[in-house]
Amino acid sequence: MATTALQSEGALRRSTTTESTPNTSANISPLDSPRTSPSSTSLSSLSEEDVAIQNKTTSQKKTQLVDTYGNSFEIPDYTIGDIHKAIPKHCFERSAATGLYYVARDVVSLATTFYLFNRFVTPEVIPSTPLRAGLWFLYTVIQGLFGTGLWVLAHECGHQSFSPSKVLNDTVGWFCHSALLVPYFSWKISHGKHHKATGHMERDMVFVPSTKEEYATKRGYLLHQLDELTEETPIATAYHLIAQQLGGWPMYLLTNVTGHNKHEGQREGRGVGKQNGFGTGVNHFNPNSPLYEAKDAKLILLSDLGLLITSSILFLVGKNYGFANLFVWYIAPYLWVNHWLVAITFLQHTDPSLPHYTPESWTYTRGAAATIDREFGFVGRQLLHGIIETHVLHHYVSTIPFYHADEAGDAIKSVMGRHYRSDTRGGSLGFLKSIWTSMRWCNWVEPLEGATGEDAGVLFFRNRNGLGLAPAKRQEKTTA
Repeated sequence: MATTALQSEGALRRSTTTESTPNTSANISPLDSPRTSPSSTSLSSLSEEDVAIQNKTTSQKKTQLVDTYGNSFEIPDYTIGDIHKAIPKHCFERSAATGLYYVARDVVSLATTFYLFNRFVTPEVIPSTPLRAGLWFLYTVIQGLFGTGLWVLAHECGHQSFSPSKVLNDTVGWFCHSALLVPYFSWKISHGKHHKATGHMERDMVFVPSTKEEYATKRGYLLHQLDELTEETPIATAYHLIAQQLGGWPMYLLTNVTGHNKHEGQREGRGVGKQNGFGTGVNHFNPNSPLYEAKDAKLILLSDLGLLITSSILFLVGKNYGFANLFVWYIAPYLWVNHWLVAITFLQHTDPSLPHYTPESWTYTRGAAATIDREFGFVGRQLLHGIIETHVLHHYVSTIPFYHADEAGDAIKSVMGRHYRSDTRGGSLGFLKSIWTSMRWCNWVEPLEGATGEDAGVLFFRNRNGLGLAPAKRQEKTTA
């Protein structure tokens, strides 16, 4: 039976001590509830022999892994073969005609909206300037959603789930992504690496969380200062959120921000001395970037060519029709597309219930389970082609087209059992609320105190905002 990732009510706000753990909630199934606290019996009331036996038993017990909410967690134990066997064979079938229909539908939707607004939202038809401004703002929102839908279809092309033809897939993907200022092949290659290493702390390419040390460094603190800081103000959280939503996508393309920063292992030696950032060569436009190999050079250049063509067309439109019009017609909707893209990806891989893994504990099957399905109602299922609602399935079998994803996703839930994660509370509004929730709850990742063996390589989110399980306190070195 599929489980839903819900926080326990008592975990909404923790006390300031590291020993505190969230209480259970009626909303949590028995399987997902935190384990009960150990007996409060005082050791002083026991005999020395009883104390010795209890200490020995405690030392032999395996520490129960728990997520940030305090709910019990166990490492997935099924195989990728089990996943494939559970999916009906017809779900793997891809149709070029169906894929092209959806591309045509999205393009027609974009063109029709453009025509209707330019035909009817004019001073002659609507004299009120504030009303026209409000309607044109609505235009940017609508076009942003249609544009994101087209982005998702190009994403299908990149995974070869659009049709059985690789040539058709890459041709359609290149045109659609280039029109949205996305370097298709460059993105396709790095995104493929993300799928091969989802949840891997040193190889994943998307929203790799900071360790506690990295989090402190990025914000200009010494590590020990995190223990002394009060919670981050909502204004500071809002600032980080706005920066992420507006600049996250272009910064990812330009500097590989949120991607891994372990380029030394690039097998052709391109990553020696390279770090994410401006001017380092670690980006999605440079054929010599450590994100790629020498054989990819022509594809990176072809991606750059697509951007050059689109940018030239946009410049001519601005020159002939005015750059203010260009901003409303294209740039503002483009920013909405970026917003939705970043929000969707962020929430697919960032949640208090999701683990990340060190290289020693990571496997493909475990990493694919470290994703979560959400719900965005009509917008998600109809305009964005279900990319939000069926992402767990997508990470196990990315070649299944989106129109079979619901059926295939339901099929694998029986295999995944309690390891399946979803958060569908509140529908579309719940999805939007989750962006703020994850920003507050998910600051960095760290192992559970006391975990050993491969469990020590299972990392969950912690934060400085007093939410969920408390971060581990630094152990001060003492001298004899």
